[in-house]
Amino acid sequence: MNIFSFTAHFDSEEACRTHFKQERDKIGVKCQRCGHTHHYWIKAVWSYECKSCRARTSLRSGTIMQNSNLSFMIWYKTMFLMTTTKKGFSSKEIQKQLGLKRYEPVWAMVHKLRKAMGNRDARYTLEGMIEMDEGYFTVESSEIEQQKGKRGRGAVGKQNVMIMAESTPLEDPKTNKKDRQCRYFKAKVLTDHKADGVNDTVKESLDEQSIVFTDKSTSYVDIADFVELHISEKSDKQTTKETLKWVHITISNAKRNLLGNYHKIKGKYLQLYLNEFVYKLNRRYFEEKLFDRLVIAGITGL
Repeated sequence: MNIFSFTAHFDSEEACRTHFKQERDKIGVKCQRCGHTHHYWIKAVWSYECKSCRARTSLRSGTIMQNSNLSFMIWYKTMFLMTTTKKGFSSKEIQKQLGLKRYEPVWAMVHKLRKAMGNRDARYTLEGMIEMDEGYFTVESSEIEQQKGKRGRGAVGKQNVMIMAESTPLEDPKTNKKDRQCRYFKAKVLTDHKADGVNDTVKESLDEQSIVFTDKSTSYVDIADFVELHISEKSDKQTTKETLKWVHITISNAKRNLLGNYHKIKGKYLQLYLNEFVYKLNRRYFEEKLFDRLVIAGITGL
C-alpha cells in the first residue's frame, strides 16, 4: 500500500474506525464477562452488547488500542508508516510525521505495535531444517557499566540474541550447485549464555520434528533432546558461508537495520525492535497486504 492508496481509503476518523470494526467482526468478539460470542452492535456508542448478559465491549476493548486516547486515524497512520518500508521509523520520526506535540504517547503506541508483532509470530513454530546461531547486538550502556565492563562474551554494551532460520536445501539440476532457500525466521533475546535459556527457546520456537544445524557452542549440548536431529559443526568460514548462511545474513541485516534507524537501544527493549524486524522479514512477500496484517495483529495481539 502506497501513500495515495492509504489516503484514499482512510481519509477520516470514521473510515478508520469502520475498517477496524470490519476486521474485528471477521475475527469475532468474545464477551469478557460470560465468554459469549454473539453480540449486537450499538453504533451510537461504537460498542458491542452481549446477547447473553448484556455486557458492553467497546471497539477498542481487548485490542492493542485499549486504554489509548489516540485516535483511530493516528493509529492507522502509524501502522502505515511502520509497514511502508523495510527499514522502519523511529518513534521520534513518527511523532514528527504525525505532527504530535508529545513524544511519550507515540513511543508507547509504537512499542505496543511491536509487541503485537511479536505475539503474532509467537503463534507459529519453525519446522523442517533450521539454522541456528547467536549474534551479539549493540545496546546502550551507562558510563558506570562501561567502566566495570569486560571484553568478549558477555561484554558490556552487547546483548546476545538467538537467531533461527527455517531453510530448505536446493540443488540446481543443471550445475549440481547446492544452495539453501529461507522461509521464516525467529529472534529471541537471551538473558545469559547458559544452556537452559537455549533449551527454552528451542522448545518454544521449533517443531519437535525439526533438524537443527548449529556450531559447536557448549550452550547447545541439550538441543538433541527437543528435536528430531541436531547436527553441529566447528565454527569456521565454511560453516558461516554454507551451513549457517541465512542465519548469519539475518544477523548482519538486523544489526545494520537497528543501528542505522535507532542508533541507541536499551537492552530491555531490544526484543521489541527485533519483533518488528522479524515480523516484516517473515512477510516480505506480502507487499500491500502487510498493513492489513498488522491491523489484524493489533486486534488479536494482546
